[in-house]
Amino acid sequence: MNNSLTYRGYAARIEFSSEDESFIGHIAGIEDTIGFHGESISELKKAFEEAVEDYLKTCKAVGKTPLKPYSGKLMLRLKPEVHAAVATAAELSGVSINQWASDVLNREASM
Repeated sequence: MNNSLTYRGYAARIEFSSEDESFIGHIAGIEDTIGFHGESISELKKAFEEAVEDYLKTCKAVGKTPLKPYSGKLMLRLKPEVHAAVATAAELSGVSINQWASDVLNREASM
């Protein structure tokens, strides 16, 4: 089950509140706390998009640079034996280490 939404590169974590009978979301990956909610999926998506747009407009109005979505570059430090195992797995799969790691991380993050 995927409990997240994305819009303009920003991601949000979604939860369901049985007490309020609504979906509640928070934009992830930024220092500011920005929440939104909706009683249906379509209402939640609209509220999320509005929250992102409001965040960008507010940052501009106060002269703050909005935190940007992640660049897509990730630096990892691994034990040499793990690095060797990753290199071997990538070679056996017929892809580069970057592609192999991207495939594995994408698969695990999408669970």
